[in-house]
Amino acid sequence: MSQFQFVMRSGPHPGKVYPIDGAELTIGRDSSNAVAINDAEVSRKHAKMELRGSSYVIQDLGSTNGTFVNGNRTSGMQVLNPNDIVSFGENIVLMYEAISDPNATMISSAKAPKTAAAAQRPARAPAPAPAPAYSGQVPAGPAPVAAAPAKKSGSGKLVLIIIAVVVVCIILGCVALLLWIDADKTGARWCQYLPFVAQWLGAVCQ
Repeated sequence: MSQFQFVMRSGPHPGKVYPIDGAELTIGRDSSNAVAINDAEVSRKHAKMELRGSSYVIQDLGSTNGTFVNGNRTSGMQVLNPNDIVSFGENIVLMYEAISDPNATMISSAKAPKTAAAAQRPARAPAPAPAPAYSGQVPAGPAPVAAAPAKKSGSGKLVLIIIAVVVVCIILGCVALLLWIDADKTGARWCQYLPFVAQWLGAVCQ
């Protein structure tokens, strides 16, 4: 089983996966290559890869457009690390990836539901949280009680205003009456309506 692969990011078949297997393999436009890329920028025998220990190295085979690793053109053997970007020319871009062990993936995924279930059960402990919401509603009750004094003060002010208006009207009425009585040059109105005032002022009323 291959442990590494190329995934085409840019080129004639974006997303295509090229498994990398064996001690030695070649890359090129010719269909006889282990990694065959049918594009004009790729030479017939463009590059070769060799397994050195647990890693692959790549070497350009004198191609026309060159072999690049992470943007740097290779001039000899270049060790490849997972997630390296390998380019052939300007438009062919491959991602070098390590393939994870499928058995390890299955084991971790099988354990995942148990872990999730265990994490969800303690999460129910904070259920009493709605209690603060209920207690927060209790202070809302006394609100109308606080509004009652406002109505009393408003009615008290209205009574004072009415009294003040009545007093002003009485004063204005008295002033108008005095002016009307005083308008009589003969003084008869004083004796008729306010005789005690007329006498106090020295008038003689019959």
